[in-house]
Formats: sequence, C-alpha cells, structure tokens
Amino acid sequence: MNAYDNFKKLHAQEAPLLLPNAWDALSALILEQAGFKAIGTTSWGMANSLGYQDGEMISFQACLSIVEKMMAVVSIPVTVDIESGFAETNDEIIDNVITLANLGVVGINIEDSFKPFASHLADSVEGGLKDTAAHGELIKSIRSGLDDAGYQDFFINARIDAYFHAKDPLQETITRGSYYIASGASGIFVPGMIQSDDIKAVTRSIAAPVNVMSLPALTDISQLQDLGVKRFSIGNALSDLTIAFIEHTASTLLKQSNTAALYQNPAFNTQVSTVFKVNASV
Repeated sequence: MNAYDNFKKLHAQEAPLLLPNAWDALSALILEQAGFKAIGTTSWGMANSLGYQDGEMISFQACLSIVEKMMAVVSIPVTVDIESGFAETNDEIIDNVITLANLGVVGINIEDSFKPFASHLADSVEGGLKDTAAHGELIKSIRSGLDDAGYQDFFINARIDAYFHAKDPLQETITRGSYYIASGASGIFVPGMIQSDDIKAVTRSIAAPVNVMSLPALTDISQLQDLGVKRFSIGNALSDLTIAFIEHTASTLLKQSNTAALYQNPAFNTQVSTVFKVNASV
C-alpha cells in the first residue's frame, strides 16, 4: 500500500483519524515513534519555531525546509498546512503544492481566509473570508495541476474559516464545503466548530471526510466518532504546551539558580530514552 492509499484508508476507518501536528523534524519523529499513523504540520508551531507569529510571516521556502527535514526522518504519511498558499497568485500556489507533492507529501490544508498579517497582504486586506467561487476555482486549479503531474490521489483538505468570520457559520460552512468538494477537494477542515449539533449537521451535509480541531471544549474522540467526524487534528496545542513548558522551566531555573527542576519532571526518563532512539535512527 502506498502512502496515498494509506492516508485515504485512515479517513475511511470507523474511528476518526487522530492527527498530531508537528513543527520540526524532532517533533515529527517523536510522534511517529509514539505510534501515530500519520502527521500533519502546524503552521503556528512552525512559525513559532523560527521566532515568528503565525499568518504566513515565514516564507514558503522556510516552510519547505522544515518539511524536507521531517520527510527525511519519518516514514508515515505527512500532510502540510500551507495556510492560504504562501503566494499572491493561483499559479504560484499551484507551484508550491506541486513542490510539496514532489517531496512526497500526501496532502495539504489550504484555507479560505486572508492573512491580515502576511507581508504581501498587509497593505490591502483586512482579513476575512475569500469569495467562495474564487476559492473554489483555486481548488479546482490545484486539483487539475496535481492530476496533470501524476498526483491524482493527493489529499486536498479545504479549511473553512467560517467559525472565525461568518455571521451564520454553520450555513456558510455547509455552502462552502459543498462547493469546495464539487471543485475537487478531498475533505473539509472546520476549525472552531465545537457544537455537537453543528458538527452533526456538517457531516450529514458534506459527502466527504470532515476534519475538526482539538480545543478545550472539544477533546472526546469517541463523541466525534458518533457525530461522523473522520479526522481530528491536535493543531497547535502540543507545540503550545511544549513552549509553555520551556518558558516555565527557564523561569524556574533563573529564579531558583538551581537546575534540579530539570530532573524532577516525571516525563524526564521517557524523554531521554526517546532522544537516544532519535539519535540512533538518524
């Protein structure tokens, strides 16, 4: 079974695919060693790892460099969050997607909202949702470009940001989701959607895998299975927790002038064992 078939099968199983999100090669490798069957990237975590905020503040080349390092050390399917495409034109976005496909990536997330903090948009865009038809045309063009390049099974996960921007997010999500699937998307991703009734309405209305994201009020995978969800992304929560741990520990070390805190965490022995495995496998 090739990586594309494997990734597609993970979306067809009864239980939702629990997809962790890595931000560098080490986090990707540790997630694979933990037993996860596929990995997504977190644009938030990747940007943070380079000292930037999320929102296409890093370049596509910077993103690509991290993905290349991940691909070099893991063997499970990897799908990449490309935000709004890291480009100004559809042709450039398509080129970016083909570049990732050539690298061995099995899929992407691409979202339908503008990036108000991105350098190429800051002077002209205040943020918000893109035109549905225009974004659908982009998805159609990406699919066509992938098909022409021999990547017919590449997974296009169309992220819908209605729950961040729309007055009626449920109806907007269903409308956009149906349009994007008809345009060639493989599935839809709806971050911010947490209400069970909304989730059920979307999964019943969209004839494709529906992906939601972990939030403090949305954590129970068994509940999501009952609602028809096929993919559950951890998002930036794990990278945020890692950063918070480093911040807290660094503050403690400085305040106490003592390194004992480095050895008192119950996860320490497991962490050391994992690092040794990483070093031995590279």
